[in-house]
Amino acid sequence: MLFHRRQLLATATWFVVGTGLARASVISGQLPWHPNAGDPPAPVRPGPWLYFTADEATVVEAIADRIIPPDPQTPGGKDAGCGVYLDRQLAGPYGRSEGDYNRGPFMPGLKGQGPQSQGGPAKLYRDGLKALDKFCVANHDGKHFSQLTDAEKDELLGGLENGQVKLDGTDGTKFFEQLVKDIQTGFFADPIYGGNRDLVAWKMIGFPGARYNYLDWVDRHNERFPLPPVGIAGSINWTPRD
Repeated sequence: MLFHRRQLLATATWFVVGTGLARASVISGQLPWHPNAGDPPAPVRPGPWLYFTADEATVVEAIADRIIPPDPQTPGGKDAGCGVYLDRQLAGPYGRSEGDYNRGPFMPGLKGQGPQSQGGPAKLYRDGLKALDKFCVANHDGKHFSQLTDAEKDELLGGLENGQVKLDGTDGTKFFEQLVKDIQTGFFADPIYGGNRDLVAWKMIGFPGARYNYLDWVDRHNERFPLPPVGIAGSINWTPRD
């Protein structure tokens, strides 16, 4: 199983853009004119893990670096902040499936019906990471996932993807699919949410970000935009690591 950044673009970039549009709000009365008038999200700040334990975070970051491996031009999923993004999401409304219908009966649903479980993403990750660690220890001489070689990690993740690796008490394939989706989202989302550190993903694909307007470029096709990307917070850089 091989993961390439270019293969992520078609599914991840449009998903992130669509998610942002779906959460847009209506401003009435007057146009905003001062900073933060549009009620932007609170920036993620560096600090302790809010949802993951230290051991869980180590595994998630190791997985992120296999789903989005580093190369000489671009950091991998770990250094891009995908683990931080996911930790903050799971500690908030996303982890609790806030806004979704969460009452029973809980039954296996069709693929187009969305998640049908009681616990939400936070429980899926807690159960999945525990089961993954149990499988690794039992089948790799007591080693945890982060201690495996890259080849062993890829083989294990490939087994989850195709259903050959069975995790105790959780659906390994479903867990893997959730991991890929969330790590993709963290890599391409605005840095204000904790991932895409220093806008590495946007620089890689040439996305100019949240600039005020592009009126001068509307009719200029097939030209590379000359300015660096800008995030919602108005800076080309992610928040400091310390």
